[in-house]
This record gives sequence, structure tokens and C-alpha cells, in this order.
Amino acid sequence: MKQVVRKLFFDYEKEEAWLNDMSARGLALTDLSWGRYVFEDAEPGEYLYRIELLEGPVKDPAVRKYIEFVEGTGIEAVATYMRWAYFRKKAADGPFDMFSDIGSRLKHYRRISRMWFAFTIIELVAGFLNVGIGVASWVVRGEPSGNLVIGIAPIALGILFLQLGARVQRKINGLVREQRIRE
Repeated sequence: MKQVVRKLFFDYEKEEAWLNDMSARGLALTDLSWGRYVFEDAEPGEYLYRIELLEGPVKDPAVRKYIEFVEGTGIEAVATYMRWAYFRKKAADGPFDMFSDIGSRLKHYRRISRMWFAFTIIELVAGFLNVGIGVASWVVRGEPSGNLVIGIAPIALGILFLQLGARVQRKINGLVREQRIRE
């Protein structure tokens, strides 16, 4: 039986943990789109899930080749959304990780960090431009413009994205320290 769950995540590790928890409850992910997850009944704990931010769009031949390589190792690509890939493997085959070493994990976290900081810049620029237009309108016409209020939402989103990017950056810093210790 299919079950649709609507839920939003901003932290892929929490999303991954949730997918594994759903698997433990006997629900296997079969499809997804933004905030919409489709599950089918399965044996409880049948699958383990991992999520990865790919290096490029799924249609990129190099990315397709990478997904095919991963699938050749017995890991199934369940779904992709934008540049995110959702992989699973039978739990009976043992645990798996998408990253074999600190270097590959660092590359992944750096991709995520760049994404969050790009979103931060876009939102903050849009927000401050709207606030600037609103203030200028207020000064020139003597009444506030809707831009003043509209600018607050992108600024708030920009601050959220900045915090998410900073959280990933702390993980990067920790991995860099660990890498230096191991060298």
C-alpha cells in the first residue's frame, strides 16, 4: 500500500535519519518531490538510505555515469530531486556509506556549504534591495512602500540559510582538523 507523507527538511542528515526511521517502521521510499515522499510497505528495516548532493544536474552525462557506477555496487538510486540523489541498499547486505574517506566527505560538505551560501546571498540581496526601495519610496513620497515589508521575508530566509551554511561549515572545519591529525 502506498503512503504519501508531506514534510520539509533543511538538513539532509536529519532527512536521511528520518528515511531510515521510516524504513525501520516498514515503509520503503519509492519516489519524492519537494516535500512529498511516497512510501510503500516493506519489511521493517529492509533498507538503509543515504542522500548525496551530486556534483551537477542529474542529466549531466558525468553525473549519470556516477549514478550508474554506484548502482553497479549494489546500491539502488531510488529517486533524484534537483541535484539530490536518494540511494538505498538492503540492510541485510550490511551498512554502507556514500563516502569512503574524509576527502570525499569534505567534497560533499563543501558542495552543500556552497549551495547554502549561494542561497544566502541571493535572498539577502533581494531582501535588502526591496527594503532599500521601500525606504527610498518612504523618503520621496512620504509613505512606506510594500517593498519594505516584502523585503523582510527574503532577509529572514537569508539569515536561515546562513545559519544552515554555518552549521555545515563547522562540520567541514571538524573534518579538516581530523584530516590533519591523520596525516
